[in-house]
Amino acid sequence: GVIVSYFEGVQNAYNYYWDEEEVHERLSKKMDKAFQDVLSESLKRKVSMRIAAYIVAVARVAEAMRLRGWG
Repeated sequence: GVIVSYFEGVQNAYNYYWDEEEVHERLSKKMDKAFQDVLSESLKRKVSMRIAAYIVAVARVAEAMRLRGWG
């Protein structure tokens, strides 16, 4: 879905070509990291995975805004 579309954008922007196996490998790494980040937040704060996912997402948006000087 969204992650593979992002990979397509990266490939187009930098004139890369990744075969299907590499795309699956990169997707698997992204999904594993996302799961680990949410699980870690859930355990640390003692909240559901759903709430932890919101916390992780908002923190990432806030950090992106800070890096752009919007915060």
